[in-house]
Amino acid sequence: MSHKTDVAVIGAGPVGLFAIFECGMLGMRCHVVDALDAIGGQCSALYPEKPIYDIPAFARISGAELVERLEQQATPLKPVFHLGQRVEKLERLGEGFRLTTSKGAVIEAGAVIIAAGAGAFGPNRPPLAGIEAYEGQSDGRGVHYLVRRPEDFRGRRIVIAGGGDSAVDWALALHGIADHIAFVHRRDQFRAAPDSVARLRALDGKGLDIVVPFQLDALAGDSGRLEAVTVRSLDGETRRLPADALLAFFGLKSDLGPIATWGMELALHHLPVDPATCQTSQPGIFAIGDVATYRGKLKLILTGFAEAAAAAHAIFPLLHRGQPLHFEYSTSKGAPGTA
Repeated sequence: MSHKTDVAVIGAGPVGLFAIFECGMLGMRCHVVDALDAIGGQCSALYPEKPIYDIPAFARISGAELVERLEQQATPLKPVFHLGQRVEKLERLGEGFRLTTSKGAVIEAGAVIIAAGAGAFGPNRPPLAGIEAYEGQSDGRGVHYLVRRPEDFRGRRIVIAGGGDSAVDWALALHGIADHIAFVHRRDQFRAAPDSVARLRALDGKGLDIVVPFQLDALAGDSGRLEAVTVRSLDGETRRLPADALLAFFGLKSDLGPIATWGMELALHHLPVDPATCQTSQPGIFAIGDVATYRGKLKLILTGFAEAAAAAHAIFPLLHRGQPLHFEYSTSKGAPGTA
């Protein structure tokens, strides 16, 4: 399917979501592509429950809440999301660009904003035979690598695998929502925050069982419907854990992927940009957030927010040649998309 838009945004993390708003303030529409099947980038996938302390006006906000508020801010601008796919090909098309995704979507845009963080993220899948048959279910069943809506798992029997912050945080968050949680890790030591680990251990035997030292061994079910997860110890002992869902938190892998082949200058897997405009070495292609680099760059979400505004203002004259841009503050202009 082909689409036409003003700006194509690659990456639906916090900075990419704010780019939708900043472009919308100038009357430009966006299509957004992300390799994950939900918006939010690292905030949703890695630390949805972790507090963030350096977002202006919020003394404390979780990654999930930040993404939710950015989504609310962007929604009136009617962005179109292409999730669970990445941009495989980018071609210059006259004064614009044609992007082709891994699912065959074709997007023609006047400019491109790359907000891909450290690159396209994808889950580290456990090496389990037939795991693909259980992926992609939306009813709180099957295999999942991130949690979009905790309520999807209400009343479910869940196996959570992993020993880091994401695994422990979601075990704590889903306790009391899920019918039962089996927490599987290969050793009785965890890489999560000590306070979180203490809370996890306090729940052992209370609707949550810590299953250590075990590793995932096999999945059992029928017609893609998960029924149990088999785990195995290093000594060969096996246990069968009844399960409606497996949440596997083994981290995310990231790389620039096809972005590295689009003819832009690279610097240690980052894209050097002009800090005044965030334009890369390729005219019409901009980079913001962690993927962008320049002298004095601070890798902070709030830095990315400012870069989104700079990129949007640099794109406007490219798409509206000869039309003056009269800058207005939002207090006088009003919120876009609400008229």
